[in-house]
Amino acid sequence: MEPSEIEFLAEKELITVIPNFSHGKLYLICGDCGPFVPSIPVQVPLWLAINLRQRQKCRILPPDWMSLEKLEEIKQEETDSSIFSPMPSEHYKEIAQLLFDVAISDIPNADEIQTLIKDIWDIRMAKLRTSVDAFVASEASHAQLDNLTVFEINFVRPLLTAALYQLQKFKRAAAASQADSQSQSASLL
Repeated sequence: MEPSEIEFLAEKELITVIPNFSHGKLYLICGDCGPFVPSIPVQVPLWLAINLRQRQKCRILPPDWMSLEKLEEIKQEETDSSIFSPMPSEHYKEIAQLLFDVAISDIPNADEIQTLIKDIWDIRMAKLRTSVDAFVASEASHAQLDNLTVFEINFVRPLLTAALYQLQKFKRAAAASQADSQSQSASLL
């Protein structure tokens, strides 16, 4: 899956906006949004929130998990646990990046939040690399990694599939070499 496809999926998540315009209900394929009344919060898909924000039609309220306290808690939990902790959103990284790109002024403590999200990402990637190393070293045929997001799985997929392909090639070559040496020793007897 391409990063743009993952971002597309993330843009379907609902987010709260505070509009500065009046408009009736919008009837969208993904569901109804609105009505829009100035200063009254309303939930809309992220793609619509971004569009409205770019046109200066609303202010975006960051999701509850994008607070310093919640992200510190998530970071601590991720650091303390040897397994992957559940994330507050399946698309936390994409949502955060989209909001930082479009509505950074709407996010209180944006710099600290951006740093915490990067720290959480780094911790999770270190765990993922360690898990992949252990998996490849164990020569197992399958593994289960719970609580990974789509972006994280997509990030490691090219490396993991290439490593497993090379490992499979080495195993076949070793098996063929061993079969040849056994057949040669049998023919000498």
